[in-house]
Amino acid sequence: MPGTRSGNSSASRVSPADQITPAEVPRAAADQILTPAGRVRIRVAGTVQGVGFRPHVYRLAHELGLDGFVLNDTSGVLVEVEGAAAGLDDFVERLSSEAPPLARIERVERSAIPPTGEDGFRIVMSRSGGQPDQQVAPVSPDMTTCDDCLAELTDPDDRRYGYPFTNCTNCGPRFTIVQGVPYDRPLTTMSRFKMCELCQAEYEDPLDRRFHAQPNACPVCGPQLVFLDAATSEPAPAPAASRPPAGAPPRAQAALDAALAALDAGRILAIKGLGGYHLACRADHEPAVAGLRGRKHREEKPFALMVSGVDAARRLAFVSPVEEELLTQRSRPIVIARRRPGAPVAESVAPASPDLGLMLPYSPLHHLLVADRDLVMTSGNVSDEPIAFRDEDAVDRLGTIADHFLTHDRPIHTRTDDSVVRAGLMIRRSRGYVPSALTLPVAAAQPLLACGAELKSTFCLAKDDRAWVSHHIGDLKNWETLSSFREGVAHFERLFAVSPEVVAHDLHPDYLSTREATDHFVSDVDDPTTFAIQHHHAHLAAALAEHGETGPAVGAIYDGAGYGADGTVWGGEILVGGLTGFERAGHLRPVALPGGDRAAAEPWRMACSWLADALGGEPPLPSSLAGRVDPKRWAAVAGLARTAGRTSSMGRLFDAVAALCGIRAVVSFEGQAAIELEAIADHQERGGYPLAGDLDARQLILDVRRDVSRGVSIPIVAARFHNAVARGTALAVIATGLDTVVLSGGCFQNRLLTERTIDELAGFRCLLPRQLPPGDGGISFGQAAIAAALLA
Repeated sequence: MPGTRSGNSSASRVSPADQITPAEVPRAAADQILTPAGRVRIRVAGTVQGVGFRPHVYRLAHELGLDGFVLNDTSGVLVEVEGAAAGLDDFVERLSSEAPPLARIERVERSAIPPTGEDGFRIVMSRSGGQPDQQVAPVSPDMTTCDDCLAELTDPDDRRYGYPFTNCTNCGPRFTIVQGVPYDRPLTTMSRFKMCELCQAEYEDPLDRRFHAQPNACPVCGPQLVFLDAATSEPAPAPAASRPPAGAPPRAQAALDAALAALDAGRILAIKGLGGYHLACRADHEPAVAGLRGRKHREEKPFALMVSGVDAARRLAFVSPVEEELLTQRSRPIVIARRRPGAPVAESVAPASPDLGLMLPYSPLHHLLVADRDLVMTSGNVSDEPIAFRDEDAVDRLGTIADHFLTHDRPIHTRTDDSVVRAGLMIRRSRGYVPSALTLPVAAAQPLLACGAELKSTFCLAKDDRAWVSHHIGDLKNWETLSSFREGVAHFERLFAVSPEVVAHDLHPDYLSTREATDHFVSDVDDPTTFAIQHHHAHLAAALAEHGETGPAVGAIYDGAGYGADGTVWGGEILVGGLTGFERAGHLRPVALPGGDRAAAEPWRMACSWLADALGGEPPLPSSLAGRVDPKRWAAVAGLARTAGRTSSMGRLFDAVAALCGIRAVVSFEGQAAIELEAIADHQERGGYPLAGDLDARQLILDVRRDVSRGVSIPIVAARFHNAVARGTALAVIATGLDTVVLSGGCFQNRLLTERTIDELAGFRCLLPRQLPPGDGGISFGQAAIAAALLA
């Protein structure tokens, strides 16, 4: 049975030869008879390939009785259309206003050309080339399964019933399977699968919603699911299980049977998704979740959950209207929401966290797996490693974690983690959003590459006014992640036809991203231009550029660490400037960073450093840390506080306060102390500790120590600290005399800090990152925006 069709069949053409008078036809048709004919060439730029745009053009042309053709090339979509002037005007207007749901039109260019007398309208084969001054056609992100495909998945009479790889032009894999442009099947990982007659008929029918759907497939000709035993990598016997509805494709049904039975028995599965492998188990099975945590070496960082729908999400968490909208977006990110008391999830899912990370299924396989159960669905890796996406690598790396593999034979070309959103802020931008382009406020005079930061790494390629920020890559200190970074740059250069002549990188000389820029990428460019860009300036610029602005503005840029222009470690900065430069108008008082990077892993060190600075000598060990810190080590660190390099890091101040409150002396993942300090804060408390606009936090630290020792409620202390930072920030901003304020840096992932700071800045225009993370995942875009502005 052919796939579901969308749109109407071709409308009959009206012409003078039909012997119909204008009085006998509607006004629009009469205009077509009376108005002289013409021909126009239309070039459409944006995300217009692989999203059903050519069938849209075809149906529109037939409805309006126009002749011509449409094709894909490396610049986008090219249309030539001929007919009455009124019809041509209507065609151009509806081309954009009625575009398919996944299309993102950035530019439509129209030019008159001589009529050819062409008869009929055709979709012709894609071709290489295009106008040399045009951008290459963007590739669409991977998109969640559409309603039409879901209906087929659950319809016993449909030939794709229960098929885990159902898709059409409105949904399914895109970025993760594309190998080159134009976006045609031979340049995707689906090239190995030859379509059967029914699929080929759908693919060739312009009125079918699967017309030129490059991943088009069915149980007869497409990818197949297999269930493997992790110990042997051989197909595992299918145990008795609650089976999917009768009639599902036999091979998929057997594998699903086995997987569902294993999950219900408390087993851990490695599941191959769109952008890589997940590790999964039942979310309500404590032994399984605890076992996964132990095998994955992920001590306390929360696991993400996949649930069947919004109602299932509401069972587990308080879902606000904003969070519901995010959950149901076609990009399907992980959305962080407040956990309901007594939510039926294992304690080990998110120990010590009041929140849960929830996402809805975004592939047919996920829909089949979570129909009747909530699953832990976490990245398929050992902590701090990149997600596994190649089958052989997954078997090697995940074989000691998973009991079984649920995998398939459609290769993944680009590894892509799930995106994460909290309170409307992007925490990690990846699957579902990448590789959509962002617009630079100042166009790049030369194609450029920005190499980003070292942690939470992304890179950015830019050409003219468009910038492509990569998917989340991770910590470049891991060799496989560094390799992924290099492969990703090369892949984006091919996809978007960018050959960088300019390279931008962080000011820190020892960042691996800087070394890649200077030792690897620059060596590939003849006479390169390079820009070394200060870390916090890039944060400021990223937020400005995202909002289409160039400055000036005042930025409160708070994070863990960044190499400062004076050679010290910055991180609590008040910067005044724009894309082409900045001044350091203020900063958090610098204190010693005893042990360097160890201070981030052991917050008690920063508590000791701040107390030593506030008291002017060796501080006594606070009662809140007694029994948790060796007094001899405390004394040794107090000694280091007199000689160690200094930092103005706001992230380390949060660590110090969390340690003084007895929340965390040592952390198991980045930002844990600050996250738990925010989580425990009493949102009803409006009092605050003293913190003036000079951001000298010595008295604040002493007051925190005093209140904790007197037994003041820790939630009250945590709230007073957040309020103090918000008020001190507002005072520092007001002193600059500017009314446009940027709040960015990793510390502004803290919802309470952000909300309280905006409250204190009532009347000011506050810009926050929305499309990119406030943390280091947005650094590369800021570097690109600065480099483009400096080139101009």
